[in-house]
This record gives sequence, structure tokens and C-alpha cells, in this order.
Amino acid sequence: MRSRGSWKIRILIGLAIVVFAFVQRCNNTKENPYTGRIQNINMSAEQEIAIGLQSAPEMAQQHGGLYPDERMQAFVDAVGQKLVRNSIARETPYKYDFHLLADDRTINAFALPGGQCFITYALFSKLNESQLAGVLGHEIGHVIGRHSAERIAESNFWQTLTMGASVGGDMGGLVQGIGQNTLLKNGRGDELESDDLGVLLMIQSGYDPYEMIKVMEILKAAAGPNRVPEFQSTHPNPENRIERIKEAIIRYQGR
Repeated sequence: MRSRGSWKIRILIGLAIVVFAFVQRCNNTKENPYTGRIQNINMSAEQEIAIGLQSAPEMAQQHGGLYPDERMQAFVDAVGQKLVRNSIARETPYKYDFHLLADDRTINAFALPGGQCFITYALFSKLNESQLAGVLGHEIGHVIGRHSAERIAESNFWQTLTMGASVGGDMGGLVQGIGQNTLLKNGRGDELESDDLGVLLMIQSGYDPYEMIKVMEILKAAAGPNRVPEFQSTHPNPENRIERIKEAIIRYQGR
């Protein structure tokens, strides 16, 4: 009798945790005014900015610090700020800063919540100005799309859901697996949305958006033949991204 009673209590607790996760998710649901997409967000723009500013020095340090040439730093910032001034990015509450990292081996660019954007010298050295604008426009797209904040909220949701499934029964592992696959799929969606926004920002700022396709070709060549398959990666294959970029160019130039 005790065992059956304990089992019922565990199920009730598990269900309560699951219900709490869904109620919290519903309360956090809001429309992004710049993309029109409905998102699960559990922090304010001010909190995003604070997280980005706090994390920026550590992220820079992981890539050997900032590149020592102040003229190149100023050039990267000038291209980034041109994109912000001439696009929908200027309407957002974020504080955009653009940093050239000293890392000359890792081909990478990334954005922190709130507007801190980075590009490694290894990637920067392969780009012309328009291609640089494409990369920075993509990173601004991550900020506008609030992708980091959304991933944090979604991760919290799936963690709570997994806990409820574990307490209430033996489904924790299954729910966790579903959550991981969902986050991977959403991550690929973030990249495509940022490509789309990057194209828009380039057009609004007077850059040739077809240079974004050349960026994809550079990234494809850098990844080599042993790149991670798309279903295992948060990034779509460059071929898929190129097709979507072409579609975005036609759509935005036709307006």
C-alpha cells in the first residue's frame, strides 16, 4: 500500500512540475517586433545587454584577446555601425559593439546577447568589406532575433520538463532526447533567420547582398570535406544556406 501511495505521489509531483513548465512557457511567450516570430523569452533587453557586457572580456580572452591593430579594429566597428545606422537594428534597444579578435587560426564569428559582436582575424583576413558586412549583419541578426535569450529560456523549459518526467516515471531520458533534438533544430532555424536578416541589413546599408553567398563558399571551403553532418549540427549546410540567401535577396530587392 505504501509503495502504491508513494508511486501516486511521485506521479502527481511530476505532473505538477510539467504543468508548471508549460504555464511558465506560456507566460514568457511574446512576439518579436522585428521578426514577427513568437518566442519563449524569460529576460528583458536590459538583462541581455548586461549578460553580453559581462561575458565579452572572457569571450575575447578565449580567442587571444583583441587584435592589436587599432585601425583594423576601427574598420570592423565602422562597417558594423554602418549596418546598424542604416537598418532596422537602429530601432532596437541593444548596444552594438564590434570586435576583431586576435585568433588567426579559428574561422569564426559570433554574437553575445545584447549586441556584442565578434569576428576572428582568421575569418576577417579572408573577406572584403561587403563580405565583412555580410558576416556582421548575420551576427546582428542573432541579436535582433534574440536567439541567445530564446535558447536559454527553451533550455530551462526542457530541463524542467525532463525533471518532471523523471520524478513522475521513467520518461526523463526520452524527454531529454526530444529536447536536445528540438534545440538542435531550433539552432539551425536561428542561423537561417540570421542569414535572412543579414541580407536585409546589407541591402538597407547599400552593400551587395550576393557577397553573402561568397561568405558561405568561404565557410564551406574552410570546413573541408569532414564537416559535421547537418542533422548533428546547429548550423545548416552551406548549400542549404545559399539557396535560402538567394530567396531572401529576391524577396527583399523586390520590395
